Amino acid sequence: MRWQSWLIVIGFVIGVRVDSFAQEAPKPEQQFLAFIKAQGATLRANDQPPASANEWQQRRTKLRENLLKAWGGFLETPCELAPRKLGEIQRDGYRVEKMIFQTRPDVWMTANAYVPDKAKTEKVPAILHVHGHWAGAKQDRVVQSRCIGSVKHGFFVLVVDAMGAGERGLGKKLGEYHGEMTGATLFPIGLPLAGLQVYENMRAVDYLQTRPEVDGKHIGITGASGGGNQTMYAGAFDERFGCVVPTCSVGTYDSYLGAACCMCEVVPGAVRFTEEGDVLGLAAGRGAMITSATRDAFQFSVGEAKKTFARVESLAKLLGKPDGVKHTIIESGHDYNQPMREAMYGWMTRHLKGTGDGSPLPDPEIKTEEPESLRCFPGDSRPDDYITIPRFAGAEARKLLENRKAPDSLDAWKTEKTERLKALDAVLGGTGANAPKATPGVELTEGETFIVSFQSEPGIELTMIVRGVPETPQPPKINRLAVLLDLEQSADKTMGSEQANKLLKEGWAVAVPELRAVGRFTVPGDKIGHAPDHNSAEWSLWIGRPLLGQWTWDVRRALDVMSARLAKLPSEVMVVGNGTVGPIALCASALDERITHAVTINSLASYVTDEPYRNQRLGLMVPGILRDVGDIPHIAALIAPRRVTIVGGVTGGGQTIHGDDLGKQFRVTQEIFAKQSAAKQFRVQPDGQFFDGGVTR
Repeated sequence: MRWQSWLIVIGFVIGVRVDSFAQEAPKPEQQFLAFIKAQGATLRANDQPPASANEWQQRRTKLRENLLKAWGGFLETPCELAPRKLGEIQRDGYRVEKMIFQTRPDVWMTANAYVPDKAKTEKVPAILHVHGHWAGAKQDRVVQSRCIGSVKHGFFVLVVDAMGAGERGLGKKLGEYHGEMTGATLFPIGLPLAGLQVYENMRAVDYLQTRPEVDGKHIGITGASGGGNQTMYAGAFDERFGCVVPTCSVGTYDSYLGAACCMCEVVPGAVRFTEEGDVLGLAAGRGAMITSATRDAFQFSVGEAKKTFARVESLAKLLGKPDGVKHTIIESGHDYNQPMREAMYGWMTRHLKGTGDGSPLPDPEIKTEEPESLRCFPGDSRPDDYITIPRFAGAEARKLLENRKAPDSLDAWKTEKTERLKALDAVLGGTGANAPKATPGVELTEGETFIVSFQSEPGIELTMIVRGVPETPQPPKINRLAVLLDLEQSADKTMGSEQANKLLKEGWAVAVPELRAVGRFTVPGDKIGHAPDHNSAEWSLWIGRPLLGQWTWDVRRALDVMSARLAKLPSEVMVVGNGTVGPIALCASALDERITHAVTINSLASYVTDEPYRNQRLGLMVPGILRDVGDIPHIAALIAPRRVTIVGGVTGGGQTIHGDDLGKQFRVTQEIFAKQSAAKQFRVQPDGQFFDGGVTR
């Protein structure tokens, strides 16, 4: 009999009949998104516009604090810009400079400056142009067109490559995408790409204000798509921008919950403290114009943009600047085309030059350059040690861990452990701690196998397959329970595996719980690039509950169910994480002392990487976990003095860690176990399989 045939369960789940719930619940593949949407709606249920300018001032102060925290903070002391001009192209009425400047120590931004001839005799206003997800980045002809149009209208133009894009990709060719598992390397260090882009665009303003041709008090910013998001956030946060024109990018956070966006557009936890209207409202009255296309994706649609604009417009009126905002709607698809450019020229002219009424101005004659001719590092000439996203993430991670050593004394470790456990629970999003206890519904079946249904939290209905528990009138007594976890195969396959059968023969009861958003709950279209859980992980970040935290909670709820079924858990409870699920086993064990033994098998051994993550889950990448808690070995150390076994391990890039190198990776774990007189409770088994060396004995 196949496990799926037992999914009709008899009993109650938190007071709701299972057969009744099955009629009302969304389909399994729809469950997770329905849950996310409900979470988002609850978080923003009490949104109200401010009643006064004073109330808005208080709100905006808190909003800026929350945004800065979500972005991981900015450098207190900016580094030297150290600009370098690498070339120049002379054109009729303007020139194009190819240049780089430093945004962070050893991090160089590639840029083109379009300088009008007019600026030889007088200072002119400037526009920072930021690209979206066009393959050529600042060199792309779509981006070039608005830069050329702007310089011909008398603006000094600076156009920059975002970190990870254009000339700043992993490789030296144009066209690389900086999202999914490349951008994900920034989450563990607590510096998401969205925040890095804001900071770098602020450094671009620093640079503009050093240029003798620029009127530093009149600077605007514009971009489309992902560049529109950069425009909104940088324009809202940096009040030096006197005109802010996001194009084909403004919608609502609510509409992002269900859409696929780039990692550069995600502000972790933003739905917990704001909506997009208040963010862009920070620029209300400073020449904020939203440009929308009628045939854009839903999250950037006219209807969603109108919701945000309504808040921005109300704030502008509250501030006595009703003419400082505008919503322009263009009959078009997702683009930055001629009508959009013309609308931007007129709006920028009004707010940066103080002339005109903001109506569109005609596009001048535009002739774009060959993209290669605009590059600061043409061909393969970029230095080999150039800082890319993963290299930056790896360097910052090592800085964070430099002083994260084993405490000198046991008392010091106990204090630190308490702090780290609180921090772990916090970065995981609270792990559903306020959810009610689960009351399982159970159907016993042949061969001492049963399936239990349970509600991990409202909206998340899961099942768990259990074998090795005898059917008795009274709660059965078992001595050992093994909970097997695997994100890459279904629960029934895991229960039918050699691993499960071996454990059953050795006298273990075996439980295999489902986890949300995987298996039969996998969101349609969830895989993007190298991220198998791209969208579900992204939505989870928006609501401030990384998938690792949600999965950790599912495991702990499964233990609640087994405790209820058995009256109490046995003295030995082992959680085994196979492959990508290893960090879940460690986090659950660290936070739940009912688990006496955590085992990871060929799992991620370190978040620190100089290359994009491969063969991992995006959902494991928790904002700030390296900064606030530590690396995988530090999480394992939080389980001490209970048992931990590491069987094999892989790098962030997916390579196997061989021999003694795995033990070296977990040296801090070994030191902390030894400090608690529990050295024998921690074991590293390199290049091994689960049953080698008696891991279960």
